[in-house]
Amino acid sequence: MTTQSHEGKAISPKSPPPGGGDPVPDAPGRRKINFGLDRFSGLYVWVAIIVLFAIWIPDLFLTEGNFRIIAGDQAITAMLAIGLIVPLAAGVFDLSIAGVMGFSVAMVSYQLSKGIPVPIAIITTLLCGALIGAVNGFVVVKLNVDSFIATLGMSSILLAGTYWVTDGKQITEGFSNGFLDMGSKPFLGLPLPFYYMIAVAAVMYLVLEKTPLGRYLYATGGNRQASRLAGLRVERIMFGALVTSATIGALTGVILAAKLGTAAPDIGPSYLLPAFSAVFLGSTQIRAGRVNVLGTLIAIYLLATGVKGLQLAGAPSYVNDLFNGLALIIAVALAARTARRA
Repeated sequence: MTTQSHEGKAISPKSPPPGGGDPVPDAPGRRKINFGLDRFSGLYVWVAIIVLFAIWIPDLFLTEGNFRIIAGDQAITAMLAIGLIVPLAAGVFDLSIAGVMGFSVAMVSYQLSKGIPVPIAIITTLLCGALIGAVNGFVVVKLNVDSFIATLGMSSILLAGTYWVTDGKQITEGFSNGFLDMGSKPFLGLPLPFYYMIAVAAVMYLVLEKTPLGRYLYATGGNRQASRLAGLRVERIMFGALVTSATIGALTGVILAAKLGTAAPDIGPSYLLPAFSAVFLGSTQIRAGRVNVLGTLIAIYLLATGVKGLQLAGAPSYVNDLFNGLALIIAVALAARTARRA
């Protein structure tokens, strides 16, 4: 096949271009197929884990009760992870979100133990969460403290506040049946927290993927200076992201209190690592290179399935922390590699 140059001369695809240079290579005959491994590798790994344990321990793993436990128990971690997506999308860390959740568990439980009506206790707790987020935002935006340091310090403050509210003891009284039903009543075979998580995920997905606000968040996180020059109020976006994160953390605390029917002073911190692991692993999925809701949900249940399978197979109790720690390191490495390629 030949083409005509601007001088009317025939040029073969293999011949040198006018003016010299290397020959133009032939167009590739076939397109490489990777089966979506660059975006959906987590789904393949998840299926492989399910098949592995289905063959290894079918009597324990392939049960309706086991899948119900995996779906329901991860709702709290998933909500916390979804809350983390917002500040990370804007380029700031929120290490206090698990502390907000633990403090909210104590706050709502303390109020209920004193006879305060459930709606007032919930609203007050959510307002406290938003206030904590506003303090984080003020320290980061106005005082120019690095978000990692600011929210780490707030996490320690909240842990002290949780011990103060609970007096270092468990709160087990004052929970009405209606409040407890919010955290344990099943619907279509799954506990209500699973549906709360789906609702929060759906809202955040729509905001981040389908609205200008979502684009502003990602733009701020991608290049803060360029976004400022483009006219975005990046300080306001960062402030709002931290308020949103803390409010979701408070909501998660209310649901966790309803699920457990008790408040322990040290309940929050253990949720932080699994949530971060899921968010960073999720950033390698669906929309590789940036944090996103769908990728985070895949990561949550991939990790949960692996941990549960190992526990059923007789692995020691520390396997949860080991698995999540390794997943976090691998996830961050994969996310960095994806960013470099992009």
